[in-house]
Amino acid sequence: MTSAAMATPPAETRDEAQAPAGADPFERRAEEPFDPNEYPPLDLDSPQLTIRALVSGCLIGGVLSLCNIYAGLKIGWGFNMSITAMLIAFGVFRAFGRPMGLLENNINQTTASSAASISSAGLVAPIPAFTILTSEELSYPVLVLWTAAVSLVGVVVAIGLRRQMIEVDKLPFPGGVASAETIKQIYAQGKEAMARVMMLVSGAVVGAVVKLTAHFAKLHALALPGSITAKAGAASGVSKYTFANLGFSLDPSVLMIGVGAIIGLRAGVSLILGAGLSWLWLAPWALDEGWAQPGPLNEEAMWFGAVNKWMLWPGVAMMVTASLTSFAFSWKSIVTAIRGGKSTSDASDPYRSGDLADDPRVRQDVPRNVFLIGLVVALVAASVTQTTFFGIPLWIAVAGVLFTFVLAVVAGRVSGETGITPVGPMGKVTQLLFGVVSPGDVAGNLMAANVTGGAASQCADLLHDLKTGALIGASPRQQAFGQFFGVMAGALIGCWGYLLLCPDPAGMLLTDEWPAPAVAAWKAVAELFREGLAAMPAMAPEAMAIAGGLGVVLAVAEKVVPKKALMWVPSPGSIGLAMVVPALYSISMFLGAIAAFGVTKVQPAWAKRFLIVLAAGLIAGESLVGVGLAIYETIAGVAGGG
Repeated sequence: MTSAAMATPPAETRDEAQAPAGADPFERRAEEPFDPNEYPPLDLDSPQLTIRALVSGCLIGGVLSLCNIYAGLKIGWGFNMSITAMLIAFGVFRAFGRPMGLLENNINQTTASSAASISSAGLVAPIPAFTILTSEELSYPVLVLWTAAVSLVGVVVAIGLRRQMIEVDKLPFPGGVASAETIKQIYAQGKEAMARVMMLVSGAVVGAVVKLTAHFAKLHALALPGSITAKAGAASGVSKYTFANLGFSLDPSVLMIGVGAIIGLRAGVSLILGAGLSWLWLAPWALDEGWAQPGPLNEEAMWFGAVNKWMLWPGVAMMVTASLTSFAFSWKSIVTAIRGGKSTSDASDPYRSGDLADDPRVRQDVPRNVFLIGLVVALVAASVTQTTFFGIPLWIAVAGVLFTFVLAVVAGRVSGETGITPVGPMGKVTQLLFGVVSPGDVAGNLMAANVTGGAASQCADLLHDLKTGALIGASPRQQAFGQFFGVMAGALIGCWGYLLLCPDPAGMLLTDEWPAPAVAAWKAVAELFREGLAAMPAMAPEAMAIAGGLGVVLAVAEKVVPKKALMWVPSPGSIGLAMVVPALYSISMFLGAIAAFGVTKVQPAWAKRFLIVLAAGLIAGESLVGVGLAIYETIAGVAGGG
């Protein structure tokens, strides 16, 4: 993004006393669009770090963390919940006649987004992979301490990076800009905000009703008609593979439709392309040759769990090579991050000239001595928990955290420039490194990488929030407090939700119901370093090599083709994902993407206002009911003596 006018927009009035007599204080004309490279003066008069902002952020974020865990175990990723959290808080407090101020709501969304992203601290990838590979169940206290320690590393690194990346380099941080634009519009036009809140609630109600109906009416996926004839003398021992066997069905669920609406047309088309190539061509071939084994010999049964034991290898290879290749294209950002950012000679920059003590932004930053103490605490906490909980040698644990500090800086810069946080690649880099340093050590391989992935996610999350704060005149110090409390709330609520949803990772995950593609990816890499290529299924190494090579080619194509032609380049990440989730999920996401594309073309103004909000509501409604059903079944099982 380029710098535009240097003028600072006028400060926005935020409380009822400043509104014209008789006017709705939240129904104001929107200010002119702000320049994402220019920051208004800090507003140190309006309430920010209030009790209700912290408590609401912790509660909303804790609940939304359950949505991310549920979705993560289904499709392997979660969602940024900043805008969802600010809409919920705005609607709830206004409905009770106690409207929350703009900067208060910023603390609420900062706290909530950090709590909701606790899933990336390992709960939907390395932690269940660790349990599957070692048969070691982690208790609730261990999970809470571990995820909090991992996230704390990212929070501390982000605090240290704020000045350079936001004040000096002024990186775009698109997610932070989007949140800032949204929150300004919410408080400029209150009726519009309430309309979006109602759309969010409507989507959640639809998602909840559909999930409840499917559960209690025992609705199952509706198989599409058709079959593929097995070759003569096929090793599978069957004469045909029905579309039901291969997962080509319509799922009685709206969660994946909501996901499809968010990810867009290119990813949706790539998913259906990947599903066709993998489950209608590659899977029958593998079954014919005996590389993969069929499931129950029933025309209505889906064979995902059985076939996925082979299919996950090429799928994981494509996702890993594509993500690492895309990450490598950010080499300039990586070098800049390691070198400490660009220099500036701008005399107006308070960090390069003048008396720093007199600049409000510096005074409102986290004090340097507090930051250094936090850095030491994070290093000790993440190192000691690795050694205590997983038996990782202390030198490897310390080295892993120090390496994580570097990679979190890289992830923060890449996310700041592109809006994409490379959590997966960061974790894979550490897995590869420690696979060489300590071969055969599953715990070291997974959990050292867990620190890297979780810290990278939290670091980028806080930096996007701090960008939002800079654009609306918020105190970075108070936002850092909010992030810390959010991590604690997310760890307490999210770990409880994880144990409730997934009491038996080995028996539940990598199945039709819970495909958990992120778990499959982390598990596959750890197995490679523990057992070597010889332990893989027949032809899996060859399939990995081909798929991995294709992932590199497509990832390079994504970066070099003209922007107008990008739509015609299949997404390697989406194709790889289609290989490791049931085809019915890819079908639903494709339908959601197509529906969103159609609505955007027919009603662009409505789509801009409501489409993403509606999709987020569908996801949240179904996810929360899924968690509620898990609680219900647990209570029913205890009451029944089960």
